Amino acid sequence: MKVLHVEAGRHLYGGALQVLFLLQGLREADPAGRHLLVCAPESAVAASANQLQLPVRELALGGEADLGAVPRLARLARNEGADLLHAHSRRGADLWTGLAARLAGRPAVITRRVDNPEARALVALKYRCYRHVITISEGIRKVLLSEGVPAAKLSCVPSAVDTVRYRPGADRSALKAAFDIPDHAPVAGVIAQLIPRKGHQVLLEALPQVLAQQPRLQVLLFGRGPLEDELKRQVRSRGLDHSVRFAGFRDDLERLLPALDLVVHPALMEGLGVALLQASACAVPVVAARAGGIPEVVRDGENGRLVAPADATGLARAMLELLGDRDLARRMGARGRELVQDQFSIARMVAGNLAVYRMVLEG
Repeated sequence: MKVLHVEAGRHLYGGALQVLFLLQGLREADPAGRHLLVCAPESAVAASANQLQLPVRELALGGEADLGAVPRLARLARNEGADLLHAHSRRGADLWTGLAARLAGRPAVITRRVDNPEARALVALKYRCYRHVITISEGIRKVLLSEGVPAAKLSCVPSAVDTVRYRPGADRSALKAAFDIPDHAPVAGVIAQLIPRKGHQVLLEALPQVLAQQPRLQVLLFGRGPLEDELKRQVRSRGLDHSVRFAGFRDDLERLLPALDLVVHPALMEGLGVALLQASACAVPVVAARAGGIPEVVRDGENGRLVAPADATGLARAMLELLGDRDLARRMGARGRELVQDQFSIARMVAGNLAVYRMVLEG
């Protein structure tokens, strides 16, 4: 089995990390196969794959307007003798990979990681190019079913988390030193791109209610994105400068995350939420919105609290409950660790993808 895995993203956000997990796992689970990563030149994805000694082919992937990606991918598939193409990302790869597979005379599958709806005409065009669609949550699967994709063409294979890398027991002094956090101050983190659907504005609206009872709370916003300047302006205008810090993109999150008291994820839309898996693996309780696939990771009353999307008052109430009851927070954190070890392992994710490949190739 020879598979080309197409990842057009340039940064190591959640989806790209999942591709690296998959390729590492396939190296052990399918030793007779050949799994080749196709990604953009000089991307963080390519650099990490090279460090992991994964087979990589760097190819110009210019996004949705890059029609030339179709013949380039088709030529590569033929030259490499690929049996199957697997599209992992958007940025044009979700359409161009399927067309390239048809041009090369190979079957293709695609992983869908987001739950935002698409126009039915686009759905009919795009997914016709793929033999099978893998969704990372049941929430996404339901969206595609509602848009007319046949149930027989869909499989749910949840994302995974590295529970060896992400685990409890970090040195809290490292977190406080990195961000100059006062002693004994509780710390909450948001781990998400700074884009509208992640719901940062909802958190900023909720924070005055939280700070009224937890005035020493520090909030770290991990990630970057086009909303950064606007969110900084909102923080200043709301007088939250003393409580909210922009932590940027960190490559040592596994060292910092376990030291948080709480992870907050007020997303308005979400496919599944890799950061939530990472938080649970580190035994950190989560407060999140009941959107998309989030309830599949955050079980209300077990490893965190769920609130209605865009409900700032509900978000504040849930945050105060866990910040004010450390025993409850510890129990929920421990349950989160158990949950991800049982249901979101890398081995389980690898087996699910491999089963789809075999089903498609065996016809």
